Amino acid sequence: MSAITFDTLKYTKRLRDAGYTEQQAEAATEAQRDCLNEVLDSTLATRQDIHGLEIKITKIETDIVHLKWMSGVVIGGIIALLIRGFMH
Repeated sequence: MSAITFDTLKYTKRLRDAGYTEQQAEAATEAQRDCLNEVLDSTLATRQDIHGLEIKITKIETDIVHLKWMSGVVIGGIIALLIRGFMH
């Protein structure tokens, strides 16, 4: 459930003031509340979602550091082989 609030009493009162019957206003308010809850629950990230992404980003950063080191070692090896080949 999201932390965004929906003032159902105020919404119902506005509908009644606009000419809705009490039953119509309450039904429309419930439908609007349900729709908002469904959309918000399916589109907003939770703390758990963000924490999961932080863990994945940390792993990716670690992998990138390892790849940089491995690339450096490989390039260094290639340069050493080229130098050795030209020296002999």
